[in-house]
Amino acid sequence: MAKWNHTRRSAMAAAVALCASHASAIDLLSVYRLAQGGDPTFEASRYALEAGREKLPQARAGVLPSINLSGNGSRQNGQANFAGSPYQDRNVNSWAWNLQLSQPVVRVASWIGVAQAGAQVEQAEAQFAQAESDLILRTAQAYFDLLTARDSVTVAKAQLKAVEQQRVLAKRRYDVGEATITDVYEAQSRHDLGRSQLVQALNDQEARQAELERLVGALPEPLAGLKAEVVLPSPEPMDVNAWMGNARENNPAVRTQMAAVEVAEKEVSKNRAAHLPTLDFTAGYGRNYTSGSMTSPADIENRVRSGTIGLQLTIPLYQGGAVNSRVTEAIANRYKSRAELEAARRQAATQARQAFGGVTSGLSQVDALTSAVTSSLDAVNANKIGYRIGTRVNIDVLNAEQQLFAAQRDLAKARYDTILQGLRLKAAAGSLAEGDVVAVNALLAGRSQPETPAVPAMPAASNPNITKTRMQ
Repeated sequence: MAKWNHTRRSAMAAAVALCASHASAIDLLSVYRLAQGGDPTFEASRYALEAGREKLPQARAGVLPSINLSGNGSRQNGQANFAGSPYQDRNVNSWAWNLQLSQPVVRVASWIGVAQAGAQVEQAEAQFAQAESDLILRTAQAYFDLLTARDSVTVAKAQLKAVEQQRVLAKRRYDVGEATITDVYEAQSRHDLGRSQLVQALNDQEARQAELERLVGALPEPLAGLKAEVVLPSPEPMDVNAWMGNARENNPAVRTQMAAVEVAEKEVSKNRAAHLPTLDFTAGYGRNYTSGSMTSPADIENRVRSGTIGLQLTIPLYQGGAVNSRVTEAIANRYKSRAELEAARRQAATQARQAFGGVTSGLSQVDALTSAVTSSLDAVNANKIGYRIGTRVNIDVLNAEQQLFAAQRDLAKARYDTILQGLRLKAAAGSLAEGDVVAVNALLAGRSQPETPAVPAMPAASNPNITKTRMQ
């Protein structure tokens, strides 16, 4: 009986370690770091943030002084006569340069533009936060999709091996007259079906591998899987309303839209300010030179130095109705942004609710499937004993094995899905960060584990009565 329990514990450990790592395996955190440097979509978002941050210095330039230096030079050749004298060749050289400074003193629209640019920078940063969150989700999704596909291959191989053993046993019992040809045909049918399922699982694994490599490039090592006895964390706090409230305020898409509303508000104020007068301080200094004049017989050089200082006032009066039209347009865009903000908040709250439900139901499903694996193991062992003593037929054993492998595969997938839903919950609440990747990474195995789930073979019973006693 002790040997029986030890065998059951070994099988359970193998069942929950379907995707355990090899001794040298690459984990989720390493894959995420590869994606940070190799994903072109994330790289584009990084450059978009860099470009968005330049809005602020561009707007500040509108309230800072501007300095311009201009210059010119010329040479004039011609002929002229004075008081009836013969024509004479005339050559006049001239040059001039001027340094001009302008400092805005009163420009309301420019100062509003600076505040608007700050909101645009916030919008760009929120969009980049969304890109970071999306990268984590896309990386985790591709990672666990590949693990799921790998588990399907592992289960398909184990199932094929178990069916092959049952087929050999059915053939042996048929040869000695203890089983019918139907048992052999059923085992052969399941064997052929298992081969087909293995081919399909291998094809799906190749597709998932290609999807992950599209994100991070070629993987240097196999992936690390979950630990054998992993305990999945519950959401903190266990209050869906708290998560929804955070999502309505901190979700990156909501923050992006909040900044967009601020930009639209400033656009209205900036367009209204186009009616207001502007006042600029101006100063200039320049020099010019001429060697003479084409209209004077005397070649008298002129050298002039000049400086100016003053204020320039501009009062807009009428621009054909363009200012009023732009104000009306900006107001309409402001209402549009507010409506989009409310839509983003509702979407974020919905995502948080769905993800929270996914985590809680996933944890319940994991518990149920863990019990299902245990029960299925018992069913397999009981059916194998019954087949040997004649109370069960071969199809009963095959069905029990099929149920066990399905439960093992579903348990592994339920764990992956629950982890992903936890990441989606934090993404919806706007709190997903690299630290969460580190936390999930801690759930992965750090050492070599069994590669295939084991189905314990019952010890051969030489005496059917002894076997019956054990089962009772």
